[in-house]
Amino acid sequence: MTSKLEIPLQEVQRRLGLDNPWWWSGGSIDPEEARWPRRAYFAPFCRLALDTRVRRAAVLIGPRRVGKTVMIKHFIQWLLDEGVQGTRILFASLDTPLYSSLNLESLVQTFIEQHLHPAGETLWVVFDEVQYLKDWEVHLKSLVDSYPHIRFIASGSAAAALRMKSRESGAGRFSEFILPPLTFAEYLLFADRESQLIVERDDEQAGSARYLATDLDALNAEFLNYLNYGGFPEAVMNPAIRENPARFLRQDIIDKVLLKDLPSLYGIANTQELNRFFNVLAYNTGDELGLEDLSKHSGITKRRLTEYLEYLEAVFLIRRVYRVDENALRLQRERTFKVYLTNPSVRAALFGFVRADDEAMGNLAETAVWSQWLHDAPISLSLHYARWKSGRQAREVDIVSIDPRTQKPRFAVEIKWSDRIVKQLKELRGLKELAEKYPLARAPLATTRTYTGTAEVDGVGIEFVPVALHCYTIARNLLRSQR
Repeated sequence: MTSKLEIPLQEVQRRLGLDNPWWWSGGSIDPEEARWPRRAYFAPFCRLALDTRVRRAAVLIGPRRVGKTVMIKHFIQWLLDEGVQGTRILFASLDTPLYSSLNLESLVQTFIEQHLHPAGETLWVVFDEVQYLKDWEVHLKSLVDSYPHIRFIASGSAAAALRMKSRESGAGRFSEFILPPLTFAEYLLFADRESQLIVERDDEQAGSARYLATDLDALNAEFLNYLNYGGFPEAVMNPAIRENPARFLRQDIIDKVLLKDLPSLYGIANTQELNRFFNVLAYNTGDELGLEDLSKHSGITKRRLTEYLEYLEAVFLIRRVYRVDENALRLQRERTFKVYLTNPSVRAALFGFVRADDEAMGNLAETAVWSQWLHDAPISLSLHYARWKSGRQAREVDIVSIDPRTQKPRFAVEIKWSDRIVKQLKELRGLKELAEKYPLARAPLATTRTYTGTAEVDGVGIEFVPVALHCYTIARNLLRSQR
């Protein structure tokens, strides 16, 4: 006899029917989601999800609001277009209150019985927001072992919890796929501006694709939009969110990632303190910081600050970058580091839009360049910033890539959101000294706001390119490898 406290089976089936419109003749994914452009990561994610050579669940993780659910829906539509019968696909969003008292296997069994699937039939089961179910990793591993004919896919925004749980309990049964925020190239595609603002030409001498802006002022305007809201696909595609991203995004990011869902898993008790600390980091993205100064400023112990930094990196909100000296060596005792938001739009969601001439634009432009490189893990791990003394003069370079084999610099970039640097070449002596000391793979580069060209600093040639075009070039070249 069913208890009055239990949710009736027919209510669960009704809800599943609403969430899976492709079970009915002519049904497909939501038209609003269908019109979104596909992420550049769609093809490699499909390859992982379709790979049945090993018995594993594909687990899609990443920061909040980067389009994970929509990419899964696009995958479901792809299956339908390829002729997979809709009743063989189950999608269940586990943040639905109706499912809170159910375990994963009961949902799978309800799905199988509802459609009378015979044993051994190939089925597709997708669990969205899987972290909302207690012990999800144990249950999912058991399902993978027990139902070899079902391809399981899971996703969740609680990146730290997912990574921690999947590695502890799902060893050998989960394959992770990380979906980062939008790159600048993807933003232009989502905003339907890429074909209007960028032209591509083959540069045989350089041996790689090169890009030109058809209207640099318009490209810079879109770059500003990207910094303000363009890291979030939902903000790009929805005018209401685009007009006020703080209203729609701040609560979702801060409440769920900093105040409620995850901190307890990392033993963080004072979530308000964590929130205040993150606000300091977000406001000062791109600045050099040290634990000693941070501790004095905040009154938080260095040990706890270290825990907070590790947590914020685990949930993909920040990235720490470490310093090298003029010999391209990291310091044995690293007292300082730079902190970058992984998504530059988070700053605007917290503190409001920035304008082109705001003081923060320099650091945000630098953050944007770093965030493009984060889409390539091996390269991003090679990146540092350099600072050293040359006589009495300080030298600094914003980005130095260290070759992991030779431990020598392979390229160096100074990031500016200003054309003033072209007339202040002495500020580029750090670039010049690195290029003199090491045979870089490409000429040292300095970014500008609008200027393109070359100059010499004491006989060393330096290239100049607008930072918006530089961000696009990094992103587009990296995304080519995702196809």
